Amino acid sequence: MKKDYSSIPSTLILLLILGLIFFTMMPQWTSTDESTLTEFSTKRALNQVAEISKEPHYVGSQNHQVVATYLQKELTRLGLETSLQEGYTLSDWGNLVKSKNILARIKGTNNSKALLLLSHYDSAPHSYSPGASDAGSGVATILESVRAFIYNKNPHKNDIIIMFSDAEELGLNGAALFVTKHPWAKEVGLVLNFEARGSSGPSYMLMETNNGNAGLVKEFAAAKATFPVSNSLMYSIYKMLPNDTDLTVFREQGNIQGYNFAFIDDHYNYHTAQDDINHLDKNTLAHQGSYLVPLLSYFSNADLNATKANNDYVYFTIPFTFISYPFSWVLPMTILALILFLILVVSGVAKRVLSFDKILQGFIPFLISIITAGLITFLVWRGLLILYPQYNDLLNGFTYNGHSYIAAFVLLAIAISFATYQRFSVRKLTLNHFVAPLFIWIVINYFLALSLQGAGFLIIPVYFALIIFGVFIITQKSYKALNLILSVPALIIIAPFIQMFPVGLGLKVLFGSAILTVLAFTLMLPIFGAYAKKGVWASVFLIFSLGFFTKAHLDSGYELGKAKSNSLLYIYNADTDKANWATYDTNLDSWTKAYLGENPKEPTPSNTLPLFSKYNSGFTYVVEASKKEIAKPTIEFLENRIAANQRYLKIKISPNRNVNRYDIFANEKMAIHDFRANGVKALGQKNAFYKRKGKKILSYYVVDNQPLEMEFRVNSSSVIEMELLESSFDLMTNPIFNMQKRENWMMPTPFVLNDAVVIRKQIKPTPVVVVNTVIPIVTKRYSKPKKAVVVDSLQIN
Repeated sequence: MKKDYSSIPSTLILLLILGLIFFTMMPQWTSTDESTLTEFSTKRALNQVAEISKEPHYVGSQNHQVVATYLQKELTRLGLETSLQEGYTLSDWGNLVKSKNILARIKGTNNSKALLLLSHYDSAPHSYSPGASDAGSGVATILESVRAFIYNKNPHKNDIIIMFSDAEELGLNGAALFVTKHPWAKEVGLVLNFEARGSSGPSYMLMETNNGNAGLVKEFAAAKATFPVSNSLMYSIYKMLPNDTDLTVFREQGNIQGYNFAFIDDHYNYHTAQDDINHLDKNTLAHQGSYLVPLLSYFSNADLNATKANNDYVYFTIPFTFISYPFSWVLPMTILALILFLILVVSGVAKRVLSFDKILQGFIPFLISIITAGLITFLVWRGLLILYPQYNDLLNGFTYNGHSYIAAFVLLAIAISFATYQRFSVRKLTLNHFVAPLFIWIVINYFLALSLQGAGFLIIPVYFALIIFGVFIITQKSYKALNLILSVPALIIIAPFIQMFPVGLGLKVLFGSAILTVLAFTLMLPIFGAYAKKGVWASVFLIFSLGFFTKAHLDSGYELGKAKSNSLLYIYNADTDKANWATYDTNLDSWTKAYLGENPKEPTPSNTLPLFSKYNSGFTYVVEASKKEIAKPTIEFLENRIAANQRYLKIKISPNRNVNRYDIFANEKMAIHDFRANGVKALGQKNAFYKRKGKKILSYYVVDNQPLEMEFRVNSSSVIEMELLESSFDLMTNPIFNMQKRENWMMPTPFVLNDAVVIRKQIKPTPVVVVNTVIPIVTKRYSKPKKAVVVDSLQIN
């Protein structure tokens, strides 16, 4: 009997197609030639990133002003007149800060609505992040694209506003200041916002709109970006999440829509000391430029009112192409697919090509493959977190060897699928067993059509699978070449999601990638089911899976550039006159043990602080520390009076040392009204009631050591229980501590208050003034009171 080796070239072709899919998602070559001034130069943009990210430049730091001055000079060098917008804002997150936005404007010939180019220039606080990717890359992309645009003297109708926003990392405060206070905000028709949540990978396009996306979709397609990477499933999920880019403020506060462009791979560098020029992928930066150059040219001349719509479109990208169609097509396409499927099944049974018992048997390997792959992946990953406790050190949930684990579990899922179908299927029954995955895929698409229409494009590979199925029913033959060609859409559309989900959501969702791998495998069953030696292929994929597990093990340690994050705070309680060292770390290292000891105690409830953390991190260990002489803040009650059952308070807190942040907390039962901080109300506050989350009233990020003034009213019967945390981000440089330097394989933990000297102090009210209280005056000489007089009295509360 002649041996069948056709599975080998089929596998090689599929691997080649997979490689091309990921290779063509973004530019792969960047030119170092800076002599061509008419085009976007990645090299010139990198030079800008290098200047911006020389040092951490969070709000309130000295380098923050250095970067602001540099950007003003760069805009001036382009021949643009720049302006600054400064002012306080109190964000929905309860973050108060004085922002400094940098603005410039290029006049158009016939402006109706202006195009806004947006990125933020502040870096993340607490973790010494240089901010190369987030968002130095965005600022550099705009500077270089605008340079080329001006040099080419491109004619344009619309005004172009350039905005480098401030305090994005603290609560989108700079964007809020612009949208609510700047007169230009009312003239903006569309925003192009450039962001980063990692340091490599393709840049994904995400939309922000209060209404339908149809106009944005059509206009984006017309702009013809070279390497578009996006899909409406991402858009639908994004709309359900608490979005947090500057563009969100434009949408929510100004009803201004636009596009976000952000890359998310190597998420472990996000907001860390590793967000530097060396970790920023040059091709990723080139990808950002490949978006802005054509979009700037197109939207500077387009009717920006055309981007508004009430209906939504499904859209997705394949290499070099952007495809879209209305949401209204999604359900009919699914129903049509179901009708075609039923016709083909009935025809196949009538022709005796299919049989119901064999079709039902096909559900067995399908379900076993999905359940086994998903369950094993979930349990093995949980086991790996126990075997490698250091994986819990990275709060974002994506380890340095994360891509090895993605490859390992995907290959394992394929091995499980081959092994299962080897056990429960034979070659001649392949198309009978193909009915089960086709049916399940149609059912999945039906539920998506009802609840998540942005995923409507997932019906398209099902149609190609139905063609394969139909050809077999009609001809009673299976054509390997045709099956291979018609399976390519499944690879193009589904394969990127298998990688995207754990990259975007963390390795905790690896089981989802494993299940999606099995679903893709079964949708391509006409190819894989025809493999003569499924058991051998299962062994081959298992061996490669074990190889990637081995690689992940070898890369599981820390080193320079792949650092372990750790955290330490010095907290002095001014009320008890005691000090503590505190950490968020689960796994202590030599650096933290030098301060916390070998066996530190877990914090007691009295030592816990209700500090905000992106990943809800709390202190893991707290130990006593020697008391240092630190200047305490001055707390003044400028106003404390009662009138008409209301208590009016005005509190001023002034630093007596260089500080960076104030956190103010209060009893959750203390209902606060008419709250203002440094003269401003909370963004979007609808009525007098000040809405807050938990005990936190606000976090004030200090600029130029300016004091905090709060004024508000509460019910006169409310017990005033307030607390202050005053923090300076100078633990490592403060001479009174003489801190040991971290080793080069360590870095400060991001997303938490870290490397800080904290003073904890109760805010105790002074005697209250009761206004308009009538007190009778009684003396011994008179048997009845004299005429009452109005006085002020004192009351301690």
